[in-house]
This record gives sequence, C-alpha cells and structure tokens, in this order.
Amino acid sequence: MNSKEYISSGILESYILGHASPEEAGILECVMKNNNEVREAFEEAQKTFEMLATVQAVTPPDDLKSKIWAKIQQQQETVESNIEKPVIPIEALQRTEVEGDVRKIQNDTKNSWKSFAIAASILFFISIGANLYWMNSQAEFNDKIVKLESETKSKNLAMQNMQQKLDVVANPNMKKIVLAGVEKHPQSKATVLWDTQSKDVYLNVNNLPKAPEGMEYQLWAIADGKPVSAGMYSEDKDTRIALSNITNAQAFAITLEKKGGSVAPTMENMYVMGGV
Repeated sequence: MNSKEYISSGILESYILGHASPEEAGILECVMKNNNEVREAFEEAQKTFEMLATVQAVTPPDDLKSKIWAKIQQQQETVESNIEKPVIPIEALQRTEVEGDVRKIQNDTKNSWKSFAIAASILFFISIGANLYWMNSQAEFNDKIVKLESETKSKNLAMQNMQQKLDVVANPNMKKIVLAGVEKHPQSKATVLWDTQSKDVYLNVNNLPKAPEGMEYQLWAIADGKPVSAGMYSEDKDTRIALSNITNAQAFAITLEKKGGSVAPTMENMYVMGGV
C-alpha cells in the first residue's frame, strides 16, 4: 500500500476519533515518523477535526455505557456476596445518584454522538476533497519531475557531446582541412579533422543544406587521384565520432548520395572540396 492509499483508507480519521485499534494506532504513529506525506495529511485532518468537533470537549468512548453498568453490577454483586463482611453498604441515595448520573451520561453520550456523526460526515467529505486535491497536486508534481528529468538528461547529453567535440578539436595531432563550396554550392562549407597519428578522420559541417529524405552526405578522400569513401556523415557524428581511418589523401570532398552511400561519388552532387 502506497502513501496515497494509506491516507485514503480512513485510518487517520479513525485514529483521531479514537476508533483505531492499538495495533493500527502503533502502525500509524510509526509511519508518521518516517513518512512526511502521511504526517502532513494527519496534521491537516487533525486541524479540520478540531474545528468541527467543538460540540463536546471530551469525546465519550464507545464502551462508556457498558463500563458504568458493569461497575454498578460488580458493586451490587460484591455487597450481596459479602453481606456478612464488614463492608460499607451502598446507600439507596447513592444508588439513585449513580443511576441519575448514568442516565445523564447516557443522554449526553447520545446527543454527543449525534453531533459527532454530523461532524464525522462533514469531515469525511472534506477528506475526499483533500484527497482529490492532493492527487491532482501529486500528478502535476510528477509531470514537473518528469519534464525536469527529461530536460536535465538532454542538457547532460548536449554537454557530453560538446565535451567530445572539444576533445577532438583540442587534440594537438589534429590536422584541419577546410572544404570550400563548389561553383553550384558556393555557400557550403565543412572542415575535415584528420588525426596525423591515428589517421582517424572527423567531419565538422559548418554549412550544408539538410539532406533530403532517403539521402546522406558521403565524405571522400582523394588519394593518388582516386576517390576513396571516408564514411557517411550524420549530425550525431559531427566532429566527435570518426567517420573512417584514412592513411593517405591529397584532398577531401563531400557529395550527396542515396542513403547507405555509393561506391563512387556522384560528381554533379558534390558540395564542397578542399586540398590537404
């Protein structure tokens, strides 16, 4: 049972009204010490109860009537069984006063419970309203937590990607080759980062149109006058993930190819090119 179900079970009202068993009361007191939600709900219910239950300052327990009659009968039985013993007898006047007190307590108890039943009913509906409000507030709070976690995750991922890019750019072994736009695409620009030790090739796209659906940009290394595929580019690889390993190249170029790449560059779809 979670906190919401426990609060909605009615145990708080039973405890405040004195209806909870010793075991239930002990469990509730233990839960309130370790659960802020339950403790706050209890305090709120207690405040509401105090405002409503002003009819009687002292709440008579359920077994008051039976306890009083049991006590009177016990005294009578004691007198009858020990009639010859030196005991103080119960005078008729005393019995009359006790019976009068009992009747008064019975009437007060009956009136008290009527008032208390009304207060308990009001408290019940207030409790339902409080629970509905709590549920709505809890749902809004959970939505905010989920949104915050999502935003934090996105920010952490962006920071991680940025750090990876900085590590690549800051590598002293990294050689930068600027690829300028060709005649058909003069505004296009990209930068190849070539590790002179590991020979890994990274690509930083400075300005290229978004690839159409079903198309990808492919990097080419020109070695000894022949184009060699240097890998397929995607935004998630930009600057931080090596596209390929090229040991020899005199120039690099980028073409737009069908998704998955091509064995030879489509020259009319070339966007940038630059010499090493």
